[in-house]
Amino acid sequence: MLAKIKETADFIKNIIQDTPEFAIVLGSGLGALKNEVQAIHTLEYHDIANFPQTTVVGHGGELIYGILEGKKVLMMSGRFHYYEGHDIQTVVFPIRVFNLLGIKNLIVSNACGGVNPNFHVADIMIINDHINMMPEHPLRGKNLEKFGPRFVDMSEPYNKKMIEVAANVAKDLGIKAHQGCYVALQGPTFETPAEYGMIKAIGGDAVGMSTVPEVIVAKHQGMNCFGISIITDVGGPDIAFTVSHEEVLQAADKAMPHVIKIVKGLVKNYNA
Repeated sequence: MLAKIKETADFIKNIIQDTPEFAIVLGSGLGALKNEVQAIHTLEYHDIANFPQTTVVGHGGELIYGILEGKKVLMMSGRFHYYEGHDIQTVVFPIRVFNLLGIKNLIVSNACGGVNPNFHVADIMIINDHINMMPEHPLRGKNLEKFGPRFVDMSEPYNKKMIEVAANVAKDLGIKAHQGCYVALQGPTFETPAEYGMIKAIGGDAVGMSTVPEVIVAKHQGMNCFGISIITDVGGPDIAFTVSHEEVLQAADKAMPHVIKIVKGLVKNYNA
């Protein structure tokens, strides 16, 4: 695996010939953010050595290097999920590559279900903590000492300064942005009413099927992490209604302009 990670990083580095300041991972329906980047190089996943392939509607399959708000960024248009059948090391493979490229800051986005009663469809949540309920841990097994320590400090999984900058951007623009705890489940089924109730009972504000493995590995590598979610449906023990992936994408499209403004403001104003 180490050899493959290095081979992929070398492949990308030989093309972009630079060190991006931010890596950005786009989740379900959030692909429009790529149009904000002044692209210098666009690499199809299937053309990148050892890179996995995405299979989910609403996820692209491109790695885009370019300029966003005057900063150099490397953007993943489309991510990989455990529920697709990938093993967990494949899911986090790009994050390992980002480390060897010298990237210090990671921005992750997703679409998720809300359980906080103050949340509504198409609301935005800045992630300030998470609960990992995935069935496999991305750091299980022999520790990759090249990347980080055996036991990783997770007292600040999401960078407080990045959260503050993004919250101030949202406030200045008049955008309502909640903060809350994201719970990661395996998927791919949407949650039952009872499962939504469980998420709320354990302290979650929203639930999804991604993000947390990437953030764990990024923290293992000492990266600064920021996460932002679009609430695409709401649920609970007393709420039972149908939800489809198409509706998730529609809700993501509705909130996308605000997400774009927040991420652009964060990239512009954050300095580690």
